[in-house]
Parts: sequence; C-alpha cells; structure tokens
Amino acid sequence: MDRLFAIKDSLAENRIFLSRIVAAFLLILVLIAGLIVRLVYLQVVGHEHYATLSKDNRIKISPLPPTRGIIYDRHGRMLAENVPTYSLELIPEQIKDLDGTLAKLQKLLTIPDDKIEQFHKQRKRNKAFVTTPLLQNLSDEDVAKFAVVRPYFPGVDVYARLVRHYPYGELAAHVVGYVGRINEQELKTLPTAEYRGTDIIGKNGIEKSYESQLLGTAGYEEIETNAQARAVNTVATVEPIAGSNIYLTLDIDLQKIAYDALGEYNGAAVAIDIKTGGVLAFASRPGFDPNPFVTGISYKEYKALRDSPDQPLYNRALRGLYPPGSTVKPFIALAGLEYGVIDYRHRLFCPGYYQLPNVKHKYRDWKKGGHGMVDMNDAITQSCDVYFYELAMALGIDRLSEFMHRFGFGEKSGIDLVGEVSGLMPSKNWKRSHRNRPWYPGETVITGIGQGYTQVTPLQLARATAILANYGKVITPHLVQEIITPDYATPPELLPDREIPLMKQHVDNIITSMTNVVHGYRGTAGRISKHINYQIAGKTGTAQVFTVKQEEKYNEDAIDFKMRDHALFIAFAPVHDPKIAVAVVVEHGGHGGSIAAPMAGDIINAYLSPKEAPHED
Repeated sequence: MDRLFAIKDSLAENRIFLSRIVAAFLLILVLIAGLIVRLVYLQVVGHEHYATLSKDNRIKISPLPPTRGIIYDRHGRMLAENVPTYSLELIPEQIKDLDGTLAKLQKLLTIPDDKIEQFHKQRKRNKAFVTTPLLQNLSDEDVAKFAVVRPYFPGVDVYARLVRHYPYGELAAHVVGYVGRINEQELKTLPTAEYRGTDIIGKNGIEKSYESQLLGTAGYEEIETNAQARAVNTVATVEPIAGSNIYLTLDIDLQKIAYDALGEYNGAAVAIDIKTGGVLAFASRPGFDPNPFVTGISYKEYKALRDSPDQPLYNRALRGLYPPGSTVKPFIALAGLEYGVIDYRHRLFCPGYYQLPNVKHKYRDWKKGGHGMVDMNDAITQSCDVYFYELAMALGIDRLSEFMHRFGFGEKSGIDLVGEVSGLMPSKNWKRSHRNRPWYPGETVITGIGQGYTQVTPLQLARATAILANYGKVITPHLVQEIITPDYATPPELLPDREIPLMKQHVDNIITSMTNVVHGYRGTAGRISKHINYQIAGKTGTAQVFTVKQEEKYNEDAIDFKMRDHALFIAFAPVHDPKIAVAVVVEHGGHGGSIAAPMAGDIINAYLSPKEAPHED
C-alpha cells in the first residue's frame, strides 16, 4: 500500500506563527489604547457629565418657589396677600393607575370634572416626578377625609401651600388684577429657571405689570433618594428669595367711595393727585371677584362673566372709550385763547342752533330756545353748544386736534398698567389714512362739543384735568408708589416732566369759568357746591349714544335705557391749591350735572374732608 508523506517547511511555519503573534499584539495594543482613551474621556473630558448622571440617580432637585410679593394701598392695607391653605397634589410617576386613582378621589372629595380636566392639562406640562395640584383650598373636612385613607393612595398627599388672596374682591379687581395658572402659550415664552416650582403668573392689573418684581427668585433642594425614589436626606438647600412688596398710590377707602358712588350704573371714576400724578381711585363698575381665578375658575363661572351684557371683566377706567361731550369745552376754549382766534369777553349770539354757510342742516343747542348773547365764561358755565360750534370752525380741525393732543387726548397716558388704549382725537390726516375719505366741515362742528369721531378714556379725562389745574405741567399717572425689595426701596420709573407753554391769564380765565360751573348762579353743576368750605372747578358733559334726526326730539323716557346719553363730569379742587382731579363717566346716566357731578363731589369731599372713622380691615 502506498503511503503519502508531507514535507514540512519549518521556516514558513515560523513566519506564519510570528505574523499571527504580531497581529494579535497590535490588536491588543489598539484595544488597550482605546480603553485608555475611553478612560481618559470618562475621567477627564466627560467627568462632569457622567458625574451628574450618577448623582442624578440618587439626588433629585426639588424646586422651592418664592413667596410672591404683597401689594398694599398707600396706607399699608393689603390688597393682595398670600394665605396658607391645603392642596391635594399628585406625583404621576408614583401612581400605577392614575385614572383609577382620580376616579376614587373624585368620589371621595366630590371633585368637579373641570378640576380633573385642569389637572390633566397641568400634568402634561410638568415632569412625571413633579407634584401637580388637583384640588386647592381644601376644607378641614376634606383634609380629614383624605387623612383616613391616605395609605391607600401612594403618590397622593396633602401639602400646605400659600395661595394668592384678594381681600377687597371686586373693589380693586381692575387695579390689582389677579394671578392664574400658567397656560401653554405663556409656558413657551417664560424663562424656565425663574418659574421652577411656580404654576401661577400675573394675568392683568398690577399683578401683570409688575410680574418680575412680585415673582421673586426660585430656590431648590438637593434631596438624596433611595432605589424606590423616596427621600432619605436633604443634601443642600438654596433658599428662594421672596418677591418685592409693592405700595400703591391708591387709597382703598377712596376707591370704595368712588365705586359705591357709581351705584347701579355702569361706568368709571378716576381720581389723580394733581401734584404727583399718583392715582388715588381707579374704579370701574361693574367689577368681579378675582379670587376664583387664582386656583382655576370653572368654565361655567367664567362664561357667565365673559358673556354678561354688563361686561364686568372690562376695565372701563383704562380701556373704556366714550365721546367726551361738553367736558372738552374748557380745553377748546383755551385753544381759542392761545391761538388768538377769540377773546374771553367776546360775545356771540346763540339762537339755539348753528348752521354752516349755504347749508340747511341745523346743529342744535341743548337749550332749544338758545342762550342769547354769551361770552366765553357764559358758554362754559352754561355749556352753550352754539358758541363752541363757531369756535371749532374758527380754529379748524387740525389746530384743534393738535392742541388737544398736548393735553393727552388721542394718546396713551403712560400709566403703569398693561392694556391702556389711546382713544382718538381726529384730524384731516387721520381720516384720510384710516377712512380714505376727506374731512367735512360738519365734522369739525360736532368735534367742538366732544362728539363725532372723538373718543376718550376716563383716565385721559382725569389726566387732562390735572394738567389744566397744573397750568400746563404734564403729569404721568401712576399706581405704584414704592417697590420694597429685601435690600432697599425704590420709586417707580416715570416719564420726565414737561411743560405745555400756556399764558397764565388764559388758564386763569378757564379756571374761573369752570369754578362758575359749580359755584355760579347759572352753573350746570351747582348742586354739588352745597355744604363744602372750598371751591371746585368742574365741567359737566352729556354725550350722545346715537344721533337724533333733525325732525325728531330726544325723549329720554321714551327710549331704551341702553340708548340714553352718557353722563360725564370733570373737576379739580381746591381751586386755589389743587390737590385732586376727578373724572366720572356714567354709562346712560343722562345728565352730567345731575348724575355724574354728585358722584365726583362725593369723591372730592371724601378726600379733602375725610371723616374721622376707624378703618375696619
């Protein structure tokens, strides 16, 4: 049998063996190098990142929300405070059956469906390990009910919290505003770090305008947890810094008098400190209770407020637009004097109507038979429309508009509240750019008595009155008097003062006529001059809501209440040392002299002649 023998090449085998050893050695070197690089990265380059991840496995960051700043009136009475309350809150991460748990809690504590819906919206915005409130302002009975069954609800607990409260309710709602839960739109723009642990934000009023000062600075706790995510130790704490306290120029007693003075009428009353521009009263009626908004108002309650024909959520003092009526006559008269188109003693004849040349239409005076021969004093005191029809035509709409703008008509006052509107003081250019139509002489005529396109806010009327009492010194209305931080107090930033160049004699003449409106024999507001030991300068106004046809007569008793004229009144006092300026607008009040003027008189008298009575908090 043939046998095969393999011839061995030992040299070739050695070369193969050595090459394999070298390859294995190089592979080992590469692996060792990779390991070293990885170790260097983990220990040096990525140390902070991975140390943080490692720390986060046992350390949880719990935000500490700051205490919101308190809002006070000028005398130190709290308008917005933080009150302790109990809140039922859930940590979704620790609840296996969230829907089942909510159903049991809803049955136990009678939680309405809208609260459940709000909880789900809030939960989706929070991290799963963050507590989310379900029910706030728990009663002692609710706390006791839950305490009995607490062991059966892991991830659910009762927490003591501070909740915003407004002790004066509707009285100061439009000034102070309110806080509410942060919505999805706000969440997109808010700085996350500043709002850690906070789910409320100022929605309007001072609460919104001074949100950054009232909010404060959030703190946090580093909490060591075990494998079940339960806290076992507090590693470190950074205390939150409370928000600043804010003192307003508002006098809550005067605010109540202004609000109550409006009675059953809708409208607004604004009172300003003439020397400083501080707002003393800022009443808008009807008001609303801001407290339900703090913890989440129900849809039914909100719908009732939103759809109410009286519009209680509407801030009439700041945003209400009204034709000023005859309250602008003192300013138009001053324009006539300043431009030299008329003299204070110049007399005109008022037959009870005014006609443009070659025009049949009659612009009627409120007094059917006319006022006869009147000078400027008579025209202001008796509120003669015909006099101001002629004066407006002599001035022309552009000069009239320009002069009224000096007193703040048609522009924002600069008050420290969000949402102010500018009103409207028309001109030829305005109509051309906004209506694409020419200006007609008849529009100038009715502008002379505060009708037509002219629209003002109660705030603008009060400010203009204060500027007139100041002989042209322009003041900026403001509500914040002082901001108290933990370290220091600071006043608000105001626009620099400026002066309207006016002849003192001209202003003296206008003020004399306005004084006669209240104290003169034929003044339209004479009824408020009784039983006071100082003088008031004022002007009544009645603004039409709809136009009466030429052949028709305005009959207040025969028309719907909502179609009746608005009643207005502006005033300042005392005449020789002005301290307070007031503007009152009463919707569908009818007559400025009989309705609005007494309301303003109550406010002025309460400020200048306060009754000695202890205030009850």
